[in-house]
Amino acid sequence: MVDAAVITFARHGYRAASIDGIAELAGVSKPLVYLYLHSKEELFSAVIRREAAALVAAVTAAVEPHAPADRQLWSGLTGFFAYTAAHPDSWAVLHQQARTQGEPFAHEVAAMRAELVGFVTGLIGAAARESDCAAELAAREVAGLAHALVGAAESLAEWANVRPEGGSSDKSAPADSREAAERTAATLMNFAWTGMGRLMVGERWGPGGAEGPGRHQLDSRT
Repeated sequence: MVDAAVITFARHGYRAASIDGIAELAGVSKPLVYLYLHSKEELFSAVIRREAAALVAAVTAAVEPHAPADRQLWSGLTGFFAYTAAHPDSWAVLHQQARTQGEPFAHEVAAMRAELVGFVTGLIGAAARESDCAAELAAREVAGLAHALVGAAESLAEWANVRPEGGSSDKSAPADSREAAERTAATLMNFAWTGMGRLMVGERWGPGGAEGPGRHQLDSRT
């Protein structure tokens, strides 16, 4: 029943979805749905909780625990992109439907996002310690970087999973979904980690500085 609900909510939206349609898709009677899940609101909440837990589990399981910090982050991002690509209905419920329906649904998604941000915060903090610059990165700054990275991953997943009618938007995209996820993760790493990697060695951007190209230079002052 929950599997059928995921498909129905993702493809028709929360308001247009009906218990009748979910029951028919699940191959059960409408009273049976109400017996176990009581109402459409409770069913939608159950869907969000299950799908959110599955996504967080996929990300954390994908991280290579003893790898260098950048590879840990890349492997976690790969797990995120692989899961969202393999479960588009789940991702549509979490990223599109649940966020727009108000409380308590938005709260459920916010809790999932907070868990992901906390996990990424730990990875970035570990990277700072690995690079001996933990003292230079305040906890607020590390948390901000984690929020920015999770937000970028969510946006990139939306882009990566959308294909125009008739096929892929990228003719060179690999057929293997794992390879595609790795490439998407590498795209985000090229955007984010290149900058964070320089931050880890004490370089900082500043609006002032030398003339010419230095207007947007990296400033090594802490």
